[in-house]
Amino acid sequence: MKYLKLIRYQNLLMLALMQLLFRYGFLNYQSIPLALNDWQYFLLVFATIMIAAGGYVINNIMDQATDNDNKPNQVVVGKSISETNAYNVYFACTVLGVGAGFYLSNVIEKPGFAAIFIIISATLYLYATSLKQMLLIGNFIVAFLLAFSVLIIGIFDLLPVINPGNRIIMADLFSILLDYALFAFVINFIREIVKDLEDVNGDYNQGMNTLPIVLGISRTSKLVLGLSLIPLVMVIFYIKKYFFAFDLYIATLYALISIVAPLIYFAVKMADAKKSEHFHHLSTVLKMIILFGLFSIAIVTYNILHHA
Repeated sequence: MKYLKLIRYQNLLMLALMQLLFRYGFLNYQSIPLALNDWQYFLLVFATIMIAAGGYVINNIMDQATDNDNKPNQVVVGKSISETNAYNVYFACTVLGVGAGFYLSNVIEKPGFAAIFIIISATLYLYATSLKQMLLIGNFIVAFLLAFSVLIIGIFDLLPVINPGNRIIMADLFSILLDYALFAFVINFIREIVKDLEDVNGDYNQGMNTLPIVLGISRTSKLVLGLSLIPLVMVIFYIKKYFFAFDLYIATLYALISIVAPLIYFAVKMADAKKSEHFHHLSTVLKMIILFGLFSIAIVTYNILHHA
């Protein structure tokens, strides 16, 4: 159990669920060929979560001092797990993830794609050791990597089987993946700033350069409130342009209840948030919005198949 805390298994389960939803709740129902068979796709999911797990481990190793200030009850490295063992877990996860990615790149006859997994692993290491201390750079990287975990589905499962006959439908499917990736990026970028608000005291003590430290809690909270309107407008626009156009009323109701309503709730609560526990709650709300947003791809597919 202590090693599960080290890799933040709940986040990894959400990541795996997201990729499985896109394959088995969406792509499998399209009239297109897919590059990976089932076990190869599971290997892609495995590679993704192993590299992400390695990122969590190295981040925990580098964040020992900060976590002792911000979350002393949740510190694992240096207490229940030695730093040496933590490094061993990091190397094991990273090697397994990159190795699986190298194999898959050769399966789809795109050996150069193995560099994707190496670059992501290196980026996660650099994030943990230095980039997270740079203003907004760390927030951007974390948000981008979550978004890329959606795009990588298209890179490995769609791109290798594109041909002149299916180019148009493949472009449409890539566009849908890009829309979801953009949504995940925006929400997670906001969430990273909210987490900085939650951890501002410990980050300040460790000499971090986060937005709340530079602007102050009050100004950063107002900025987050303004940023939260962006995904709200995006989702409402998407509902009007696509769901209404195709009479997807189940998907519309789902989006309004599980995405739009929580975003409004977040904005209202953000206006009054001042304490660390307030920001922790709002960070959890955003995490659930990401999850519900990704679930919507299966709801849309069901709505198209049975009620459109």
